[in-house]
Amino acid sequence: MEQDARLLRVGVLGAGPIAQAAHFDSCRRARNADLYAICDVAEDLLAKMAAIHEPRVIYTDYDAMLADPQMEAVIVATSDQFHVPLAAKAVAAGKHVLVEKPLGISVEECEALRRQLCETDVVFQIGNNKRFDPGLAFARRFIDEEIGRLVVINTWYCDSVDRYTMTRNLQPSPVTSAQARRPSADLKADKPRYYMLAHGSHLVDTARLLGGAIAGVRARLLEAFASVSWAVEVDFASGCLGHLNLVIPARGDFEEGVQIYGEYGSVQGRAYLPWYKKASEIECYSARDGLYRRPLGADSDTYKLQIEGFADTILRGMPQQGASIEDGVAAVRAMVAIARSVERGGAYVALAEVEGQV
Repeated sequence: MEQDARLLRVGVLGAGPIAQAAHFDSCRRARNADLYAICDVAEDLLAKMAAIHEPRVIYTDYDAMLADPQMEAVIVATSDQFHVPLAAKAVAAGKHVLVEKPLGISVEECEALRRQLCETDVVFQIGNNKRFDPGLAFARRFIDEEIGRLVVINTWYCDSVDRYTMTRNLQPSPVTSAQARRPSADLKADKPRYYMLAHGSHLVDTARLLGGAIAGVRARLLEAFASVSWAVEVDFASGCLGHLNLVIPARGDFEEGVQIYGEYGSVQGRAYLPWYKKASEIECYSARDGLYRRPLGADSDTYKLQIEGFADTILRGMPQQGASIEDGVAAVRAMVAIARSVERGGAYVALAEVEGQV
């Protein structure tokens, strides 16, 4: 694919695993973006990534990168605890922001960032790359145009016990550094919390993408056989009923799926690990004509597509396709509500009432 004449000059903050596996290469291959800068405090890691990906400039100081007038947008690819404060600094500097999911770890910090954004014209996008899966995007359009009122939505995300065996064959070998900056608190020490932020953020966003706003949840948690599993009953604001199931890890293949029934049709499908760059297999049935639709999705590199969509919004004024600040705040609220419901023995928790951390 030929590049556009005008490229968005992007700086990637953080040279860790997600930047190495996704963002550096996606910026280089996107038709409308340029990997202008890389910033990381770990000088050895920064030097290695610069040698591989050849940005125009490198920085060890985030403030210095933000002060560069040539850089137009920042991808925040750091630990979850740093997302909101580092994104807020970029917004204050007038830079457009694509921040990795989840938006943050608490309702309060996310709401404060949302208020800050209301006073700017900065384009702000959450890195829910699954929204750019051609199959899921087709399902969203089908729901809007064909299916009528939604009745039931079931979504699930089952990470495989063999996930890292699979991804080692798909991703570049990770480069690490003893100089890397890490949060003072180790989120991975609390597995349910870490898994909900890392994986549940995808599941919740997919449910909201296809079903709309979530009003409240009832959730149960089971830890058994070295796995953590959630069963979540969902009340959508539209009146639709739903269920979310999250299993980390499952004894079987990775599987992310949807099953939706509506007034005039249905949607069923399964998504793959994004590193395969394969579109989800989606079948949409319309009772209006008795036919199934199944999209191909030839270009299914969701990390590249999300950067292209982000750049199109900034450079061409195209409608935002990715998750917005409102989507990010709502997803964090949903995850906090799930955590509060588990703590209360499966009691109903309204999203509008929650506060605190996931």
